[in-house]
Amino acid sequence: MDNLRGHGGAGDEDVFDYAHDAAIETPRAPSSEERRMQVRAYNYWASLLGDRALPSIEDLSPEEVEDFGPNSVLLDFSTGLDNPAIVYLGGALREECQIEGRIEYLHDVPARSLLSRLTDHYLQIVANAAPIGFEAEFINQRGAEILYRGILMPFSSDDDTIDFVYGVISWKEAAGRSQREALEREMEQALLQAPVERSDVPLWADGPAGIATPNMIAADLGEDDEPLDLTGMEAPDEDAPLEDWLELARDGAELVRTSEARSHAALYRAVGLAYDFALVARARPDDYARLLDSSGIKAQARSPMTAVIKLVFGAGYDKTRVTEYATALDHGWAAGMGVGTLASYLSDYAGGLKALVRDERAMRRAETPTKPARPDKARSAMKTAAAIDPVVVTTDEDGLAIVVARREADGTLALVGALPEGSDLIRKVITAVAK
Repeated sequence: MDNLRGHGGAGDEDVFDYAHDAAIETPRAPSSEERRMQVRAYNYWASLLGDRALPSIEDLSPEEVEDFGPNSVLLDFSTGLDNPAIVYLGGALREECQIEGRIEYLHDVPARSLLSRLTDHYLQIVANAAPIGFEAEFINQRGAEILYRGILMPFSSDDDTIDFVYGVISWKEAAGRSQREALEREMEQALLQAPVERSDVPLWADGPAGIATPNMIAADLGEDDEPLDLTGMEAPDEDAPLEDWLELARDGAELVRTSEARSHAALYRAVGLAYDFALVARARPDDYARLLDSSGIKAQARSPMTAVIKLVFGAGYDKTRVTEYATALDHGWAAGMGVGTLASYLSDYAGGLKALVRDERAMRRAETPTKPARPDKARSAMKTAAAIDPVVVTTDEDGLAIVVARREADGTLALVGALPEGSDLIRKVITAVAK
């Protein structure tokens, strides 16, 4: 790749609208610097596109891209999709992953390193033939919680096949979990009002009277962040239409999207509001069915809370998070929690929402009886198959054949099957036996 030509990236004034490109997942309110890096990377890719379907790999020279080259990696898929070769690895990314010396394939990178997370995203490139934006968090090989965001961009050697993928990744280390949770508790204790008993909250048949939550929840404030203003998000009146409860829950979900995950408080508030909506919807099944129908969402008997989460957070919301939030709602439902109680419950739960989901799944696995192993139909068929005459077994030009033999009751071997001529397995079996 010594002949690859470098191109300068576009300036910050070239704004790319993620929301209008269906192939790129809309980032959740990224910080300005991280978003600029993603935008510049995309504009750089677009500048190499020209009138072609895909940019040429000959036009890419990542070692010459000073802007985001150190945060980038180039994968070569010509060796196969399962384990792409690493053609280039930027210095900053190499240091973060604690990689010393030469590394050739993605499977060779250290476990739980940032590069190992690319396997969650790069196959989407092949499916979409367009850049893919992504962001998530994980615990790395040093035990630190890492928040990362990036973009993967396809390149081609023949203007048709996607055989290279160029990724640009930014990351930051989050505060330790215990430190963060302690800070959140201090902030909430300082700024939250004490819960107030409400007489206008309905008394549900399957739970206690609801408790109204305060109008303000403190966010885990960063240097330039503002508090999350939840004014007007108090519980609707008992006679309010179900749409009002849904709108309130959706407002909470929107705050989660715009809060950049600065605090668990906004998320727990949103999940709690979704649970409140579920309680009201249970008492008004006809209204709930109408809302589901108008939104094109179908309720599933085995997971009824999934439809609630999709109504609140959106039908296209991340599937993993939908499952997690629905699990929290199921937990609250099973425990008979009332209106306005789930958010504080999640805040007080040791380890928060993630730990609750983990514990809930562990409990479900323990309660699920182990399924008996399915009988192997092929083996059963061979055990009862009629013996075949060795004369009719077809061999290749070398006189070789792959057969299945069965030990009979008298100790003799009977041929009961053979691979058909030309089978791809013949060469593999012969190679394995020869070893």
